[in-house]
Amino acid sequence: MPFRDIIGHRKLVALLTRSVARQTLPPSLIFSGPAGVGKQLAALSTAQALNCLSPQTSTDPDSGHPGHDACGVCAACSRIARGVHPDVLFIQPNDKGNIKIEPVREAIERSGYRPFEGRRRVTIIDSADGLERSAQNALLKVLEEPPPGSAFILVTALPDLLLPTVRSRCPQLRFRPLEPAEVAALLMRRGRSEVEAHAVAALANGSIGQALEAAAADVVEARDVAMRVLANAAASDDARRRMESAKELVVKGSGPSSSERDQLAVYLRAMASLLRDIEVLATSADRSILANPDVAVKLERLSTFAGERGRTAFQAVDRALGALERYTNAKLVADWLVLQL
Repeated sequence: MPFRDIIGHRKLVALLTRSVARQTLPPSLIFSGPAGVGKQLAALSTAQALNCLSPQTSTDPDSGHPGHDACGVCAACSRIARGVHPDVLFIQPNDKGNIKIEPVREAIERSGYRPFEGRRRVTIIDSADGLERSAQNALLKVLEEPPPGSAFILVTALPDLLLPTVRSRCPQLRFRPLEPAEVAALLMRRGRSEVEAHAVAALANGSIGQALEAAAADVVEARDVAMRVLANAAASDDARRRMESAKELVVKGSGPSSSERDQLAVYLRAMASLLRDIEVLATSADRSILANPDVAVKLERLSTFAGERGRTAFQAVDRALGALERYTNAKLVADWLVLQL
């Protein structure tokens, strides 16, 4: 995947393209950030840019600085994407989530040789937080003084689990969660409807990985339920009517009580997303940051939740989610919440 095809992370992508173009890319790097936001793809794009047979020049639209990108279609790019390029090594955790010292030793040995056919040997260690302590210690020397023509990229969602001695040897690029609009755009390109895409993106925590795994129908339903409960609370202060709406939040079934808590958590996260958007609309902020732009008209009708009431409701949702994590009964949580809205 060339840099130009990466979703979001414009500043980091521009930094990488310029560094490759100027040959100033640090030989040891940590790509950190939440799961599913594109760190591994960025590492793959870096390996392609370093070894592409037909590199392309790109210009950063913000700074005007020239950058270096891969073509994405040459033999080298294709083999890197398939994981079969002789100069690009991928190391991933085993079934237990660990990375033992043996594949690390092999990577260190290979890095000492000149590239077989490319310009740079690149070792990408995915989920590097799974490296056993002995494997991390084995990396220290090569991270501090990589052989000429070699580069190491450690990809991790949990950089604090790496040894301080590893972190100190590698500049860290921090990948942030994607904007909901960026996630929704990708989902629509992959065939999701606008309603499904925005509903899923709103609950994906900026992660394309989470968005792709989510069941669109369930997420759309969760948002609809959250919207109805908020509308009911906005329309009436009657406690009995609110308690009736709480029944929508707890799906009774034959499954374990944990499934009720999990489903309620989905509804609550949808509600938190809606409350956030109501505040955005009330303050006339840029609508491009809305997580649920497709239901903006409906949210404007819930303006009673703007300001102090909205903040109180948001805090109540947050406390309710915390209670579910402590295994509190789902019905008790739902009943308490609707009385706080």
